[in-house]
Order: sequence, then structure tokens, then C-alpha cells
Amino acid sequence: MMNDSTTAPEQHALISQNIYITGTDRNSGKSVIMLAVMEMLTGLAGKVGFFRPIIQSGDKKDELIQFILYRYQLDLPYEAMYGCKSHEARELLANEQYDELHKIILAKYRSLKARCEHVLCIGSDYRHGDSMFEFDFNAQVANNLDCLMLPVMPGSDLDNLQILNNLSSLKHELHEHDNTVLAVVINSVPIKQIEALRATVSHPGGFPIYVVPTEPSLEKPTMGNIAQALNTRMFTSDNNALGREVYQYKVAAMLVPDFLDYVQAGDLIITPGDRSDIILASLLTYQSTNYPQISGLLLTGHQEPGPQLQALMDGLSEIPFPVLGADTDTFTTAMQVSQVSARLHSQDDRKIAKALGLVENNIDMSEIRQRLVSKVTHKMTPLMFEYDLLQRAKAKKQHIVLPEGTEERILRAAEILLLRDVVRITLLGNEAEIRQKIQALALKLTDVDIIDPMTSELRPLFAQAYFEARKHKNIIYDTAFDLMGDVSYFGTLMIHLGFANGMVSGAVHSTQHTIRPAFEIIKTKPGASIVSSVFFMCLEDRVLVYGDCAVNPNPNAEELAAIAVSAADTAKMFNIEPFVAMLSYSTGDSGKGEAVDKVREAVKIAHALRPDLKLEGPMQYDAAVDFGVAKTKLPGSEVAGQATVFIFPDLNTGNNTYKAVQRSSGAIAVGPILQGLNKPVNDLSRGCTVPDIVNTVIITAIQAQEVDSP
Repeated sequence: MMNDSTTAPEQHALISQNIYITGTDRNSGKSVIMLAVMEMLTGLAGKVGFFRPIIQSGDKKDELIQFILYRYQLDLPYEAMYGCKSHEARELLANEQYDELHKIILAKYRSLKARCEHVLCIGSDYRHGDSMFEFDFNAQVANNLDCLMLPVMPGSDLDNLQILNNLSSLKHELHEHDNTVLAVVINSVPIKQIEALRATVSHPGGFPIYVVPTEPSLEKPTMGNIAQALNTRMFTSDNNALGREVYQYKVAAMLVPDFLDYVQAGDLIITPGDRSDIILASLLTYQSTNYPQISGLLLTGHQEPGPQLQALMDGLSEIPFPVLGADTDTFTTAMQVSQVSARLHSQDDRKIAKALGLVENNIDMSEIRQRLVSKVTHKMTPLMFEYDLLQRAKAKKQHIVLPEGTEERILRAAEILLLRDVVRITLLGNEAEIRQKIQALALKLTDVDIIDPMTSELRPLFAQAYFEARKHKNIIYDTAFDLMGDVSYFGTLMIHLGFANGMVSGAVHSTQHTIRPAFEIIKTKPGASIVSSVFFMCLEDRVLVYGDCAVNPNPNAEELAAIAVSAADTAKMFNIEPFVAMLSYSTGDSGKGEAVDKVREAVKIAHALRPDLKLEGPMQYDAAVDFGVAKTKLPGSEVAGQATVFIFPDLNTGNNTYKAVQRSSGAIAVGPILQGLNKPVNDLSRGCTVPDIVNTVIITAIQAQEVDSP
């Protein structure tokens, strides 16, 4: 993976040119397209930069640059990511120094480009002046920066004839400016017009034209957008609730009975801070099935809830919407809210997932990528790793069962996965409890399947299958039936009998509870003598594979060899070229002792099993990762200094090492990923985060694809 040699296998495409995305008018929605393209670029090899030719003046930093810096953790200074500020640009234009403005932008851009393999540029925001003049400016900047142009046309509130007329004008402008066009996106087109418009614009030759439908929720501001725009105070502590979309706002200046008659789903309730009755009624709506879920509460007049009311809110176990405070009066606050536009926020995972799912389902990103290809590399970075995983999972969707259906982290992860259209999901648990939790968290999980093992019509079928498989262990049918009421056993039987392709659990259950049914029912696949595990260790510039760090306490030489072979195959499955280091406390022939002899024997067995693998040992960790040490301790080694797969001699060493690396380097550890089973079941850490769950489900889906392949 990290080998600099030109003889290594070539896997990942680099792009030949940089990209310039610009809207053709106001409200084009170019930031949503930008997000999908940035995801694609970070999935390719090389350092990615982000650049805006002009940003707004003032002390406040540019929102898009801040968004990109935070989401993609770019190691770039903010000042390097823009050409100049709007007041400087206006002054130069007023003095007819048009060329000077372009030179300033070009100089800043080239300085950034020197530090990056690829740069994504985003045009100006059409906040002032004539739209056609601004497009002319962006088209010229794209040429000066030698970027491929990706114009985004707004399609909302237009019929197809108007859209086609605008497209014709755009093509003329692009031809006049002699822009090299990557593609054109017609964005936010009403759903009823999509089919006819695509049939009209889709023809061979030239550049591709993509049509993206409107998504009303993306056009609605979130509570976070409103909180930021109005600089509000927050009286509740759940930042996740700031992701709720606001579909309309209501000023509550009436009595509670009348107020409740007007409440609608997605409302932002605006009321003076001393209206305790409205505050209490709003808090109660989320607990009642007779009233819709509001998005938030905004208290006006620089008034705070009384101490008793604040204590009441602090003592509630859950308030699924934010309570904000504004300094302005009710009328002024309502006017300000009406002016807030929808903007992506780096911590709004739901909206980001929804935006990416929308774009990736309507723009052929593989075609875009193909149009950029110039050369290839074998390097694998964490961002490339994550992007590749998601795209592979989407290509052939699998059905994943999540037994812990009432756990909040599982539900939030399921929402992201469904919004990105990555997998099909079944949640296990009491359906009423899960539905109530989904409603309380205001999640979009309309397409999720829910099964209650206790009442499912599949329970007798699963019980019979388990009984047949385990009757040699003196299991009786009644015991089997009782076990099928357990979510882990039920989920495992779903996989075993083909009702699902894989399972992920462990957020609230122990490892034993998660994987024991798999050991009993699914068993090992042909050729695998042992079930083991690996972690994908996502470091800053590479992805490594560690095994076994979770399952086998003290494997013997034969088991260690089997773990190494499985780990190499797992690495290859996920596009990491396996250079396998069998680790011990000594390197080469220098050490003696039972532990190092075990590793030495395991290397011989592994070579006999798989002579094609680049696998060496025993070696110490420093010799495995450091070229300087490798030259001294193992000169001429194919693995030392560039290992990508690390096999630890026992669980004690492996588990402690992965945790030490994770904590000391800030690496993301994805796993444990089980290998050797007939069908994929994966365990989560009970301290897992929502992104951990998302990644593990995606990996499980890819494992399931491999099982499903002929």
C-alpha cells in the first residue's frame, strides 16, 4: 500500500485537471454538488485543496471554506484558500484593474496548487450585481486557473422549456469563453419534469448533462442555520437536535388551546421568553402521539425561562428539539427567521448524508471520475479507503440486520446509511418502542424494516432450523424457540437462512453475545480453520490491518498462520496490498525462545499454505514500519519497512498495541472485523460512535458482496 516502488500494483486513479464549480444564477445549490465532488476527490490519491476566488469581506470567515476545513480536516491555512475579499475586488474593478484582480487570484491559486495534487474551486455567490456578468467572471477565472468547468444551473420554479432555453444560453456562453467543460448539472428540478427533461438533454457526444431533482428538506433551513444566523443562546444541551429542518415558523401569541390547534410537523415556534404556558405546551407535544413533532422553540425579547422552568428542562431525560433564545422582539425575530436560508453545516451529518445520497443517485460519479483519469497509483489513504468502501457498497446493495434497534446510535447510523442509499436495513426489537424512538429523535427512517423477534411469524421457522442444526448438542425445540426471542440469535438465523446478508451488533451487547450464535450456526467457510478478527487502523496517511486483536487469546502456530492468510485476503478485499509482517519480540534469526519459535513456525506454515503472499517474520514492529530500521535488521526484505498487515503473536499484544496506536496517534480503528465465517457478522465496541457503526455496516456489506459473488 505505502510502497513507493513503481512495480507495485496500480489501483487508484489520479485526476489530470482541477475542477471549477460555479452556479449560473442565484440559488443554484452548487454547495450540494460541491460536496459530492469533494467526496470523490478525497477518494482519489493525493492531497486535495479547496479554493474560492473571492469571498465576502468582514471579520466572519467564509462558511464554505470553514465547512470544508472541518469536514475533510485539510492541513491548509485558511488564508491560502481564497484569492481576495469582495471589497478588494470591487475596488480593483472600480479602478478598471480587471487584469490585476485576475493576477491576484491566480497567484494565490498557484501557491495553493503547489501544495496539493488536486484543487476544487468554487465560484462566487451571486450576492451582488448582474448574474450574467458574474458568470462571465467565473468562466474567465476557470480558464485562467486551467480548470475543468462544472456549471450548476438552477431548475426550480421553471418549466422544461425555460430550462432548455437557459441551457442553450449556457452552452453559448461556455463556447464563447472557450471553457473546457467537465459536465453540466441542472439542479433542483421538480420531480414531475425529470423524466421528460432527461430524455431531451441526454444525447451522445459533448459533455454529460445531469438532472438532479428537487429535495424540499435540503431547501429548508435547520435549527442550526437559524441559531447561527440569529446568534442565539441555547437553553438545551443536545447539539444533534440542531439538525432538525424547519418547514415553517409560527408566532405563538395566543392561548394554549388555540396554539395547539395550529401546531404542524416541522414548526419552529416563536414566542416571548415569559410565555411559560407555550413553552410547557411545546415540551409536551413531543411526548404525545396526538400532536405532531415541532422542530424547535425560539424565545424572544432577551428573556430566559424562569429558573423553575429551566430546572424542569434540565431534568427531562430527553428534549428532541432545541430551545433557543433571541435578543430581539418577537416581530423582528420572526422577520429575521424568514430570511434565513438553508446551508450545509459540517456537523449536520443527516443533511450531508441526504445531500450526498441525492447527488450520487442522480450524477454518475464514476463517469465524472473517468473523465478526469490520467494516471494511477497504488497508494491508499484513509479518505480514499472510506470513499472506496462507500462506493463499493452502493454498487451492489446488501441487506444488513441491526439487532439493537432501540439504541440511539444505531438509529442515527441507520438514517445516514439509508439517506446515502448504501444498504437495506432491518432493525430488530419492539416495533412500537423503535417507532417512538425514531419519532422522538425526528429521524427519517421511513424505508427501514422493523421486526420484533418475540412476535415475528419467522420465529417458528428459525427455531426449527436452529433445533435441526444443534440437536446433536441435546437442544430441544422449546429451547430453540426461546432462543429465537433473543435479537442476536434471531438476526443470525436471518443471515443463515438468507433473509439478510450480514449482521452488525455490539453497541450495547457483549462480544460474546454477538458472535456466539454465529459460531454455533454460521460456522467457518471452506478453507478457513479458525474465526479471527482484524482492525483497519486509519492513520493520517495510510490504512493498516492489525490482527488478531479481539478473538483468539493465544493462537498456536497453525492458527497464527491461518490468521495471517485470512488477514491478507481481507486486506486485498478492501484494496490494501498485503505486505504481511508476522510480529515478535525479535527480528529474523536473532531471537530464541518458545514465543518467537511459534511465530517462526507460523511463517513456514503460511508460506506453505499461500506461497503467493509477501509474508515475512518474525520481525519487530519498528522493522516492519521503518525503512531505516528494516535496512539494518532485514536488508533486502520485501515486507520490512513497508508492512501493511500486522499479525500479532497473541491477543494481549494485539489488543494493547491497537489501543496504544489509536490513543497516541489519533488513528481511527474500524473493527473488529470478523474473518473466516461463512457469512459476515461483525461486532461493535460498546463505546462506538455513529461513524464507527456506519463504517462497520459498510464493511459488512462488502464482505456480503464477496459471499454473494460466484
